[in-house]
Amino acid sequence: MTDWQITTVISQVRHTDSARSLRLALSEPFQGRPGQHLDIRLTAEDGYSTARTYSLSDVRENRTVEVTVERAEDGEVSPYLVDVVEVGEPLEVTQPHGGWFTWDGRDTAPVQLIAGGSGLAPLMAMIRTREVVAPTVPFDLVYSLRSPDRMLFADDLRQLIEHRRLPVHLAHTRSAPADDPRPVGRLSADELAEITIGPEHEPAVYICGPNRFVEHCAAAMVAAGHQPGRVRTERFG
Repeated sequence: MTDWQITTVISQVRHTDSARSLRLALSEPFQGRPGQHLDIRLTAEDGYSTARTYSLSDVRENRTVEVTVERAEDGEVSPYLVDVVEVGEPLEVTQPHGGWFTWDGRDTAPVQLIAGGSGLAPLMAMIRTREVVAPTVPFDLVYSLRSPDRMLFADDLRQLIEHRRLPVHLAHTRSAPADDPRPVGRLSADELAEITIGPEHEPAVYICGPNRFVEHCAAAMVAAGHQPGRVRTERFG
């Protein structure tokens, strides 16, 4: 039987017109792991309830967590989380779950992150945790997004780039800033092999995003020489 607890929304960050992050104060503290997710349940006045799973984008504290949600137009839960719920209101959540797609800060191996769209959320939890527990571990991020107005965690990424805390490669697939030297388009296998950490360094590779994006990137990384067991994936859609 699933254990649920009541949390309180204590802050929110609007990323785009269809995505935002919610910071939740926990009534029963827990320590999540970067890469995990939890379930959020909504219950109507007539007793009908439904739940969906969302990625944790910040697990640095054990009394608060951050979840990041992108609206699914036909969704039952995400429209409420993105457009309706307000700071101070309650949300019902589970403990974090998922153990395969997680990063352990005690691991000193390089880490290659590859995100498509809102797949950046669990990878941001890894980046934020690394800043606290293992800032010297080599990290590299490739982030594929449709256009600049679809960027999640823009302030975080800007600071990472400006302070050179880790390499960030942005790949716009439909429209890009005028000063972006990269041509608009999807990531190719050759481009991924060129801009990511090489297999000779044996990085742990984490790929998260839509199904086709994840399948393409995972196949490209294995073809480039990465061991399949070092390539971990999380997909949606």
